[in-house]
Amino acid sequence: MDDTVRIRRLTPADAAAFQALRLAGLQREPSAFGSSFEEECNETLDAVAQRLAPSPDNAVFGAFDAAGALLGVVGLGRERMLKLRHKGILWGMVVTPEARRRGLGRALMQAAITAAREVPGLLQLNLCVNAQNTAALQLYQSLGFVAFGREPAAMLVDGVLHEEVLMALRW
Repeated sequence: MDDTVRIRRLTPADAAAFQALRLAGLQREPSAFGSSFEEECNETLDAVAQRLAPSPDNAVFGAFDAAGALLGVVGLGRERMLKLRHKGILWGMVVTPEARRRGLGRALMQAAITAAREVPGLLQLNLCVNAQNTAALQLYQSLGFVAFGREPAAMLVDGVLHEEVLMALRW
């Protein structure tokens, strides 16, 4: 990753840029997300800003270029139920096509992992990835994530069933 890209936690002020990037990703690669463009396209900026509000159990990290354009994001959440609160969830990883192959995905993941390790009581991160997304699978494996299962027919997108790989990172 070049020195002109900055990774930081998003704030409610980033809602418009986050929503635009996310909607573009949902349209471009619908099989990469559990959510859909149709579900999120009418979400208000206030609702998006609330998702980005500071919280000890949730964060969204963004990669910004020197001009301040948002190039990629990844979300970090925590399970809410008492017996599951030792687990975090990574969600919504997306990098613009023109910014790929520059190390942004790795930098975003490292920021999320670092933040997760600082959360008291968090011992593990989980994620799901489309089984056909070999680039993402390789990235996650290189960061220490281990596959612990596969969900056949995890998503139905435009009449096509997609399998997901379930992965975890423990510390």
